[in-house]
Amino acid sequence: ATIRKLDETQTRISTGLRVGKAEDNAAYWSIATTMRSDNGALSTVKDALGLGSATIDVAYTGVNSAIDAVKEIKNKLVAARQPGVDRSKIQSEILELQRQLKSIGSTSVFSGENWISVDSSAPDYASTKTIVASFSRASTGISIGTIAVDVATIKLFDSADQSGLLDSQDTTANGGASYSVSTLDISGLTNNDNDVKDLEQMIAWVDTSITKMTSSAASLGAVKQRVNLQKDFVSALMDAITRGVGALVDADMNEESTKLQALQVQQQL
Repeated sequence: ATIRKLDETQTRISTGLRVGKAEDNAAYWSIATTMRSDNGALSTVKDALGLGSATIDVAYTGVNSAIDAVKEIKNKLVAARQPGVDRSKIQSEILELQRQLKSIGSTSVFSGENWISVDSSAPDYASTKTIVASFSRASTGISIGTIAVDVATIKLFDSADQSGLLDSQDTTANGGASYSVSTLDISGLTNNDNDVKDLEQMIAWVDTSITKMTSSAASLGAVKQRVNLQKDFVSALMDAITRGVGALVDADMNEESTKLQALQVQQQL
C-alpha cells in the first residue's frame, strides 16, 4: 500500500497534475480537457487579432501618408491660383505627388491584403473585411465573433469603377473636363474667369477629399484601438481559464512533496 501511494505521489510531482487521467476524477478531467481545447482556440483568435491589427495599421499608415501628399497637392493648387505663376511647372510637382499617391495605394499591403487600393470587380472582393475576435462555448454550441471593417468607406483607389476617395471623378463647371485628385491637370489653365473658377473648384474638391480621408483614418484608428483592447482581453481570458483549469486538476506541489517524504519514511520503516 505504501509503495502504491508512493508511485501515485511521484506521478503527481512529475506531471504536476492531481487529475491526469479520467480515472482520477472523470468530471474534472472532462471539464479540463474541454477548457484546454477552448484555450487553444483562443490562442488562434489572439493570433488572428494580431494579424488583423497589423493589416489595419498598414492601411492606416497608407491613408495617413496619402493625406500628407494630398495636402501638398492642395497647397500647389492654391499657389497656382495666383495670376502670373507658371502653372505647367506647378503641374510637374503635382504629377510627382500623384505618382506618390498611387505608389502608397499599391504598396500598402500586409499578408496579401490591400484595403486602400482595391478592385471591386474581382471575384473574391468583399466590401466588408472581418477579423476573428472571439471564441465562446454555450449550451447551444460554439460561436465565433468578428470585428468588421467597411473597406468601401476607406479605399483610396478602386480600379473597377473609380469610386475611391482619390480616383472618384468630378467635372469642371466651365471647362467640362473630368478629373480626380490623382489625375487633375492644371497646366492648360489660363487666367480667364472660367479657368480660374475651374481651378477653385479643383481646390474645393481636393479639400473635400482630405476631409473624407481624415474621417477614414479616424475610423481605422478607432477599429485598431478596439482590436488591441480585444487582444488584451483574450490574453487575460486565456490566463483566467488556465488558472481555473489549474484549480481543478493541478497538484499542490508543497503538499505532494511533504507526502512523498512521509511515504519514503514509511517505506524505510
